[in-house]
Amino acid sequence: MRVAVIGTGYVGIVSGACLAEAGHEVVCVDVDPEKVDRINAGRAPIHEAGLDELLHRNVGTRLRATTDLRRAVLDAELSLICVGTPSTPDGIDLRYVLQCARDIGTVLRETERFHAVVVKSTVVPGTTDGPVTAVLEEASGKVAGRDFGVGMNPEFLTEGQAVRDFARPDRIVLGASDARTLQALERLYEAFPDTPTLRVNPRTAEMIKYASNAMLATQISFANEIANLCAALGGIDVTEVTDGVHLSGYLSPLVPGSGDRVRAPLASFLEAGCGFGGSCLPKDVTALAAQGREVGTPMPVLEAVLATNRAQPGRMLDLLRIHYPDLTGVRVTVLGLAFKPDTDDMRESPAIPILRELVSAGARVRAYDPVAMDAAREALPDLPLAYAPTLEDAVAEADALVLVTRWAEFQRVAERVAELDPQPVVVDGRRVLDPKRFERYEGIGVRREPSDIASGALAEGAPSV
Repeated sequence: MRVAVIGTGYVGIVSGACLAEAGHEVVCVDVDPEKVDRINAGRAPIHEAGLDELLHRNVGTRLRATTDLRRAVLDAELSLICVGTPSTPDGIDLRYVLQCARDIGTVLRETERFHAVVVKSTVVPGTTDGPVTAVLEEASGKVAGRDFGVGMNPEFLTEGQAVRDFARPDRIVLGASDARTLQALERLYEAFPDTPTLRVNPRTAEMIKYASNAMLATQISFANEIANLCAALGGIDVTEVTDGVHLSGYLSPLVPGSGDRVRAPLASFLEAGCGFGGSCLPKDVTALAAQGREVGTPMPVLEAVLATNRAQPGRMLDLLRIHYPDLTGVRVTVLGLAFKPDTDDMRESPAIPILRELVSAGARVRAYDPVAMDAAREALPDLPLAYAPTLEDAVAEADALVLVTRWAEFQRVAERVAELDPQPVVVDGRRVLDPKRFERYEGIGVRREPSDIASGALAEGAPSV
């Protein structure tokens, strides 16, 4: 099948490369000639495990990139809209999606062949069969469902494992407004015959995506509210609480006949931390809550999810100020800049408000991330940050370490800290470090009493990790 993928961001380039791997002829379209050249050279424009290998195998055969949207659409049977949908306080920003639809519609004026236009960008319910279809009809002078098709095909990709998620999907959702578009989408995914596939209308497809992300965000904020209460009460460590919750059959069901347990992936979203970020959860929950307000159906649960998440990075500074009430001149190293491990994505990362508040408070701030430091320089050009080239450099001469991202490399922090005298304060925003290995340790979801801080002992009830 000949496919045009419009937009080579995270969703577009992963989808394009994986569809080419599945045997389709794919042309990725972007307005940025540098990104196009990079893709055509077989180099991924983002950090994503396995993506470079896919590009090496498919560029020049089934995959190429171009800035020529007109030619790509004319040559294709189906176009996937994969451009960004940023959120605003008032809702979703559809300018890029609608401009893309307008550009595609203009091209459709030139052809009599049926062409399916499918939105893969995350958009609120009513977008595909509403403004997108209206713009396509206006720009093309044609009628949706008769002269061209319209559909919605949400992505369910986790950054850091997106290639694997696409190759082994847990579900495929095909939202089509007409039979021919549904047939085109079925051809697009015929390489995945054993995957559960839902065939729904576009509005339902849009809502499935939003409901999925809102559920995950709610789980995270719920875990963080429990963590904050544990810290306020004292004598409770949230890691022990979540260990007990995770033993529930809902999250760790018993394997019939063996007595072994299988931990459901959902359990990982019930772990306390310094907040969620990324390109999906913050903006999608914001957009859904805004749509609820717009149609007169407030969503207080989702509003609370967002409020809890906004406040969570500030907990890290509260823990640090237990040891340094005045941060002026304090040498603080932030470990982890990406919103999660295995990606260089800085969008909505909890590291951003933490870094800004540290600088505002007068701290001397250094930062380290295994892959995201170039992205951080681009995202935070106004902050006077020093970037450490290695973990060892990041830890050396620090008065305090603030761990924000759950990188596996940070398991070596305890070894590096043990070599220092005096040892820095360690503030663990992901609860991945063993408190017993540090003289001065603070973590989300546990309160240490002044006597414990002085002695380096754990508060009553804290776990042996």
